[in-house]
Amino acid sequence: MNSVIVTGANGMLGKQLCNAFRAQGSKVIELTRDKVDLRNSIDTFNFLSDNKTDLIVHCAALVGGIQANIKGGSTYFLENVLIDNSVLYAARALKFNNLIYIGSSCMYPANKDYPLKENEILSGPLEPTNESFALAKIFSANLVKSIGIEDKLNWRVFIASNLYGPNDHFNSEKSHLLAAIISKVVAAKENNIHSIEMWGDGTPKREFTHTRDFVNWIVYSSNFLEKLPYFLNTGIGVDYLVLDYYKKVLNALNFEAVINPNIKLPNGNSRKLLDSSIAQSFGWEPAIGIDEGIDETVQWYLNNKAVI
Repeated sequence: MNSVIVTGANGMLGKQLCNAFRAQGSKVIELTRDKVDLRNSIDTFNFLSDNKTDLIVHCAALVGGIQANIKGGSTYFLENVLIDNSVLYAARALKFNNLIYIGSSCMYPANKDYPLKENEILSGPLEPTNESFALAKIFSANLVKSIGIEDKLNWRVFIASNLYGPNDHFNSEKSHLLAAIISKVVAAKENNIHSIEMWGDGTPKREFTHTRDFVNWIVYSSNFLEKLPYFLNTGIGVDYLVLDYYKKVLNALNFEAVINPNIKLPNGNSRKLLDSSIAQSFGWEPAIGIDEGIDETVQWYLNNKAVI
């Protein structure tokens, strides 16, 4: 692609995407909150009209961990639907031929103990703790597909597993599981505290894909979007217990601590592993193993936590 707009360009995924597209010679236009409030459809349309490109990668979203989703409630539906409507309808009116929408594994039915295929969206109840966010993503993903079909555009939804890596949210309610664990364990080590609270009982399983692998896939596959199905899972293909992630982070920091389950706090979804076999048939091949990726992310956080 000669030119790309990346929405949510200040986020973990957006920052790395901008760097990756620039590295291959693309002109990158960063669409950030300080430039445009994507909830405002008129401002969004005007920005896209003034910056026509070969591709939009739509990463922008209101996101949060379990606690933020519980507290935020319907805000996560309303805000994300407003954002997505503005971007998608403007892009449609302006005839952007190529668009990638970043979906989420939370779009799938909750508590399924097997790898989830793309055709299982809307086949069962959602996880209650992030239902509002999931509903917004399902709505928008189907909007992307519908517009793509009706207007014969190369618009696709990449359904990512949980992502992690540099520039993640580490110290806020936006933190997802692995980033939250890293910040908690680092704080415990720095303060010589050998006891760490874990939300829930530690038995749920989670799949984490390093952001760099996902970014590389987006850049690579953006050249043949027309060949891909409308919905495409992109996960590393392996999941681990929540408790295992605590152990992996402790090992990365060479620190010992007792992990204390707090069963009064929610576990969330028991499992949401993606079946990414269709993406694999098109060349999806994540290269960063979970232990290597955690080591790298821990070191990035240690080097940058004073300024983030």
